[in-house]
Amino acid sequence: MPQHFQASRRGLLFGAAAVSAGAFLTGCTSNESEDEKPAGNDQPAADDKPGKHVTIGFAGPQADHGWLNAINDNAKSRAGKYSDVTLESTEGSNDTAAQIGQIETLINKKVDVLVVLPADGKALTQVGLKAMRAGIPVVNLDRIFNSPQAYRCWVGGDNYGMGLNAGHYIGEKLKDKKNARVVELAGLDNLELTQQRTEGFDAALKNYPNIEKVARQAAEFTVESGQAKMAQLLQAQSKFDALWNHDDDQGVGALRAIEQAGRDDFLMVGGAGALAAFEAIEADDGVLKATVLYPPTMAASAIDLARALGQGKGVGGLAEFEIPSSVTCYSAVVDKENVGRYMPTGFK
Repeated sequence: MPQHFQASRRGLLFGAAAVSAGAFLTGCTSNESEDEKPAGNDQPAADDKPGKHVTIGFAGPQADHGWLNAINDNAKSRAGKYSDVTLESTEGSNDTAAQIGQIETLINKKVDVLVVLPADGKALTQVGLKAMRAGIPVVNLDRIFNSPQAYRCWVGGDNYGMGLNAGHYIGEKLKDKKNARVVELAGLDNLELTQQRTEGFDAALKNYPNIEKVARQAAEFTVESGQAKMAQLLQAQSKFDALWNHDDDQGVGALRAIEQAGRDDFLMVGGAGALAAFEAIEADDGVLKATVLYPPTMAASAIDLARALGQGKGVGGLAEFEIPSSVTCYSAVVDKENVGRYMPTGFK
């Protein structure tokens, strides 16, 4: 999986449909009289009704992974639902110089708002600053710029939360099993996101004294590496009760290795939210029982927030006049009980 840097986990936890959610605060009771309504009751909030036209520039990296392709699809699909939005998309690139040039082109076109998923957050910080100084607010998607001055709002996933929720799911499944053994198939170890996922996983497992993590292998977010590293885990560990795999794409390879080894004596939890994983969970005829989301729907939320910025509106359901400065998407656990709800969001 591509690199995702996590902003502060104190950021607001939000789902993909948050911006167009109803203003639930208006139903709260108050001791104030009708003549003394708080200002927040009258703030404009973004909704699905057409408003001021907004041109949004969208720049992302090359879609060389299923998750990144889903990011592009979510952004384009969301923008297409709004009659008051025009989306100016660049051709995705993993070359930082090329992406900087593409963003500068959007700046020169004077788009109203920019949504940027940088190939490298650090390397693209300066072009984010350039846009902000030109009066073009930037919605920084997932891979965070080095300076908060380079963006108006950050929207992204929760890598620590992925590990935490995976660990708690496995923990609850094994809490009554004596001397339970767990293994972990991680992603690229030189990426901060991988370290954060492992930290969250380990933190959750500490709540279950009967569970021991007995092995960990780092793969490379690819089918091939997932198969090779899982084969090594299976060979080294003749018995374990659960596996957490960080990424559903490498999980395809992991499942191949498991099938080739003829193993079905443990439960597996994946990560990210691929359609193939959802389908396997729904079929319930193998070891894969759940996956923890790193939702590509965050791109749709980024478009919602960019539209709200361009129209000078806040977020439905919140009292503030402005959109938040940070939105952290929740890493929900998807299993057989709720997979039908999430199936339309699965990426290929």
